[in-house]
Amino acid sequence: MFERFTSEARTAVVHAQEVARRLSHDRIGPEHLMLAVLEDETGLATRVLTELGLGRGTFERHVASLGIADADALRSIGIDLDAVRQQAESSFGPGALDDSGRTRRRRGILRRRVDHIPFTAPAKKALELSLRHALALGHKHIGTEHLVLAMVHDDGAPVARALLRLGVAPDAVRTRLRAELGRAA
Repeated sequence: MFERFTSEARTAVVHAQEVARRLSHDRIGPEHLMLAVLEDETGLATRVLTELGLGRGTFERHVASLGIADADALRSIGIDLDAVRQQAESSFGPGALDDSGRTRRRRGILRRRVDHIPFTAPAKKALELSLRHALALGHKHIGTEHLVLAMVHDDGAPVARALLRLGVAPDAVRTRLRAELGRAA
């Protein structure tokens, strides 16, 4: 399937890992794929999303805040992450909980680097759905437009829910992208 990806779509998939790493996330979700798509300022998908009111910075702030929701949930059951960090740093030194950036290694006969970040099930589903969207449109390639269509395939999808929270209607994204792809054909 990956051989059908355009160079822009391949770049987005590769950059999704860099986005997750930059945000200190341990998994690549569809939200990281969307941020990687938005990095290509010349792409059709980015143009449509921008015209509908989604800015890359706004979406990145939303994705970065996902960890804040976890902290709030822990706080609601009496766990204060700031206090935990403070105690760890007083016991083990400043930055004790920070990612050291060192590459972890597996133990065993075949030692190999484990520095890649795995995709979540919803991200894998989006990659698979992108092929279905391309085929449904009669395309032999998978572009970033197909990736976005897959990420907003229904209003319950993680990226679609995020767009709704940010005031962008997923249905409008689907409609506009399909119309633009129809014109390009």
